[in-house]
Amino acid sequence: MTEPEDPAALRARRGRNIAIALGLVGFVVLVYLVTVFRMGGNVLDRPL
Repeated sequence: MTEPEDPAALRARRGRNIAIALGLVGFVVLVYLVTVFRMGGNVLDRPL
């Protein structure tokens, strides 16, 4: 059985996890925006 971690280590791990999650979300948004801007207005002019 492992020993429980101290509160400072838990806070540090939580902070790192939040930073990684925000970085990942930011990267996904960046890729989405670059994709939309590269397609430009041609998306609306497509035949149905």
